[in-house]
Amino acid sequence: MSWLLRLPLFVLLIGLAAAAMLVPAMHAYVVRDLEVARAFFYSAVVGFALFGLLGITTASFNVRRQARSHLISMMACFSVLPLYLALPFAEVVRDTHFLNAYVEMVSCITTTGLTLFEAERLPDSLHLWRALVGWLGGFFIWVAAIAVLAPLSLGGFEVDSSSSAGQGSAAATATDGSQVDASARILRYATRFAPVYALITGALWVALLIAGETSLVAVSHAMSTIATSGISPLDGGTTEAVSGYRGEAIVWLFFIFALSRVTFSVTERRDGWHSIVQDPEVRVGVVLIAVLPVLLYVRHGLVTFEDGAIFTLSEGIASLWGGFFTVASFLTTTGFVSSAWTATQTWSGLDNPGILLMGLAIFGGGVATTAGGVKLLRVYALYKHGLREMERLVQPSSIGGAGQRARRFRRQGAYVAWIFFMLFATSIAAITVLLALAGLSFDEALVVATATLSTTGPLVNVAMENPIPVSQWDPTIKAVSSAAMVLGRLETLVIIALLNPEFWR
Repeated sequence: MSWLLRLPLFVLLIGLAAAAMLVPAMHAYVVRDLEVARAFFYSAVVGFALFGLLGITTASFNVRRQARSHLISMMACFSVLPLYLALPFAEVVRDTHFLNAYVEMVSCITTTGLTLFEAERLPDSLHLWRALVGWLGGFFIWVAAIAVLAPLSLGGFEVDSSSSAGQGSAAATATDGSQVDASARILRYATRFAPVYALITGALWVALLIAGETSLVAVSHAMSTIATSGISPLDGGTTEAVSGYRGEAIVWLFFIFALSRVTFSVTERRDGWHSIVQDPEVRVGVVLIAVLPVLLYVRHGLVTFEDGAIFTLSEGIASLWGGFFTVASFLTTTGFVSSAWTATQTWSGLDNPGILLMGLAIFGGGVATTAGGVKLLRVYALYKHGLREMERLVQPSSIGGAGQRARRFRRQGAYVAWIFFMLFATSIAAITVLLALAGLSFDEALVVATATLSTTGPLVNVAMENPIPVSQWDPTIKAVSSAAMVLGRLETLVIIALLNPEFWR
């Protein structure tokens, strides 16, 4: 395995992508869709040939700055690799431009889930390919966040780190005191997390099958839930699923893995399973998931009853469940919508709660999870800082206490979190302006900018009164949206670290 560590990360990703194409190729062969099977198989052969040539060429390369190399590889994974991933897609769907296939693959690998195609237009093997690419993209984020971004104090780790953002070391200290470089860390965490990732996905897949879901929809929704991509072979996602409320309840339970890394990483649970209860990201996520649906439910008594409307008890329970599921889904940037969400809107009396869903998507999930957005740890840091400032208004000479780590978290952590919030807001404004100049209305541009930067593609279908006609976009809008998805997945601080001259010396 030592020769693998000498290869650039992007070359390894090409080989893995080629191997992944054999899965939909075999699926298409089993269902006797031979044309689709040939498209994936030939693309896999091309990928293996490219991997071999690039592997031979770069095997003797000496990567001196591994941190810089891996950050560049991460950017290439989300922006350049989709060019190869789109080959079988464009070959199967021949009545579309290659740009559409590229945008679709960028959306999948960044776990955004923004689709340009109606479900009935694509064969089952392509739906499987979309879900698989999103699932692999989510796993790549899992591994890269721990192995690359954490040592560099990026990706949310800068909030709780003593190092400045982007100024950490590319190597980390092993248990024996030796230095472990980024390549070794990637291999180690990939082999450690792969069984966990597959086991969680397999458990959800089996549970959905038991709930009565069809096989393709079950595996697609299982992979999309764990990767928080929101990709579905159905136009309506979970709203059209056969399993109904049972399937939604099962999916809802697995949203916990997008709230915090302590739910799947044993090394993060210093106090055992009790660490999950104490984790600040889990607490913030649970509070949001529990409080917001209840507020929507209570609003019915304050507004709707005044209009003389009468609803049954079953409608009230359905509306409450629709709020719980949809709020959790958009907080984790998955984007699945409950089949009872319409009842929730009617019960609450809100014509269009799209702003609520956009705000939840911006909050996002946990650090080092597959979720996008600002991340709950940064939200918690700002909350603790604000709480401390209010205490100082009452008692100016008081001491915050709770130790040096907590003080650093409230000060430097909150400072960096606020900077990221401002960068994220600036990015939304910039992308909104570009999309508006490209031809979208202001409302549509704002929704699309939020959906792409928070990697919550299904927002374009539910944030406004009517779904945004994504298939009618011109090439400029598609190009800007693709760049925004890559920026949202990598985060602004990673891009700034790459542009920092000190990082290149």
